[in-house]
Amino acid sequence: MCHAGNMFEIADRILAAHESGRPLAVATAVSIDGSAPRTIGTSMAFDGSAVIGSIAGGCVEGAVVEQCELVLADGVSRTVEYGVSDETALSVGLTCGGQLRVLVQSFTPELEAQLRGGRAIASIVSGNAAAHGSRISAERAAAARTGLSVLDCGDVQIEVFFEVAMPQPRLIIFGAMEFSAALAEAARPLGFRVTVCDPRPLFATPARFPNAELVVTWPTEYLATTAIDERTVICVLSHDARFDAELVEQALALPVAYVGAMGSRSTHDRRIASLLERGVSVEALARLHSPIGLDLGASTPEETAISILAEIIAVRTGSTAARLTTTTGSIHASQLMTSVQ
Repeated sequence: MCHAGNMFEIADRILAAHESGRPLAVATAVSIDGSAPRTIGTSMAFDGSAVIGSIAGGCVEGAVVEQCELVLADGVSRTVEYGVSDETALSVGLTCGGQLRVLVQSFTPELEAQLRGGRAIASIVSGNAAAHGSRISAERAAAARTGLSVLDCGDVQIEVFFEVAMPQPRLIIFGAMEFSAALAEAARPLGFRVTVCDPRPLFATPARFPNAELVVTWPTEYLATTAIDERTVICVLSHDARFDAELVEQALALPVAYVGAMGSRSTHDRRIASLLERGVSVEALARLHSPIGLDLGASTPEETAISILAEIIAVRTGSTAARLTTTTGSIHASQLMTSVQ
């Protein structure tokens, strides 16, 4: 659902620093083996005095800044590795058990153009593509997922890191109320493009939802015509008897990432009974998150928004949403290299 962290995540700040005339070095996590607090593609930049972004949640960043200083001095890209098996790992603060590989490169005009255009980025990690007549195009990058890939270039193999710019995933909220306003605001930092739909113009106002797209129309009509994809999240917060069951049925029939509906236990029971009467299958009902959210003891709109978003994240990652003190094994999923022929 939500896009993985990458250089596009901090593009606005990088471009603003560049426009001020400061030279920049950009460090990107190109491979991660084992536990790590951020994902492949997470980037930070350094202009000689200030850091933009965070590459590993605090781990190794001091050492990465030192590499950035070297790149700023000579313009030569570097690939460095950090991990608990390295003699220097503990000294640079990587104690979470993972192996981290970081590409540090100068901020070039080509990189600037790709960030401004929201186009895929391809960065050579190892090997000399130019020497073997290989062209690493944005189109080739767009065909691969974000990650470290191996390209066959005749008698050599070249490691290339691809970053693919994805459009923001949609969060469609049905029902304009205080809970909706809190959810709309809390979802923005997670990268969602938020739409609030309600047939009542008195409630669906820009003053109430200053950072969301507002649609004042009948919910089922809107959902039937708006664009959705496999990352779209649908939250039905209105539990309006006039369209609740029809809207939830319609949402469950769509290939979206998440469908949640707000309501008490009794509202949920009535909703399920109505959906069964409408012929919705048990398999389809298994996709419905109702009552919406995780059991956090939330009561205020702001707390409820956190409960809902926590469940959405858990669904996206396939997590159990259990307390980490009760689980074992790696906290962060392993992130592997891909291969592009």
